[in-house]
Amino acid sequence: MLATTSRRDAGEKGTARPPRGLRRMAAWSCLLGALFAAPAGAASIDTMKSEIGFALRTRWGQTLDGRFPHYSGEIAVLPDGRHQVRLQLSARDVEITGNKTYTKLTRGRSFFDAEHFPTIEFISEPYPASLTLEGGSLIGSLRIRGVRRNETFTVEQAACPHPARDCDVVAHGSIDRNDYGVDRWRFALSDRVVFRLRVRTLPEE
Repeated sequence: MLATTSRRDAGEKGTARPPRGLRRMAAWSCLLGALFAAPAGAASIDTMKSEIGFALRTRWGQTLDGRFPHYSGEIAVLPDGRHQVRLQLSARDVEITGNKTYTKLTRGRSFFDAEHFPTIEFISEPYPASLTLEGGSLIGSLRIRGVRRNETFTVEQAACPHPARDCDVVAHGSIDRNDYGVDRWRFALSDRVVFRLRVRTLPEE
């Protein structure tokens, strides 16, 4: 009788569920795997057809148009189907159109300080693929001069059924340069910097 009971107990233990601690570890492993999973795919930004720039206003009402001639980036497709924009802009090559003096100023220590902070970075929060078609708000992390802050950009409604591939994705948004330590030349330049993006992606291989 005792032997029979022992065999039954052993059989029950053999089919028992794993301890709660192990189940929790497995659940956390699955969650972390989902968070850090590699993108399902990514389309590189077509730097020949895209434009990334900004505008500044002087205290005398003049508008200064700036541009980033050198940059890289991609629109990644995440495992859950959402998209994410990742951009790296070269502050060393930033230009103010037609003005060498202001070009030197924006590259210098009083503005972007390209010598010490050569890259400006933007990484968006994941967003639904419909955003670039319908338009709306795009939130992301912007890093300038080593300072990282969340900013909101506005994506305009697309002019075609397949934005980024067949037509530009157009977005714009303004920031307060003081938030990033760009607080010099306030007597000459306004505090707002308006970023403008027109983005195309390379054809998929």
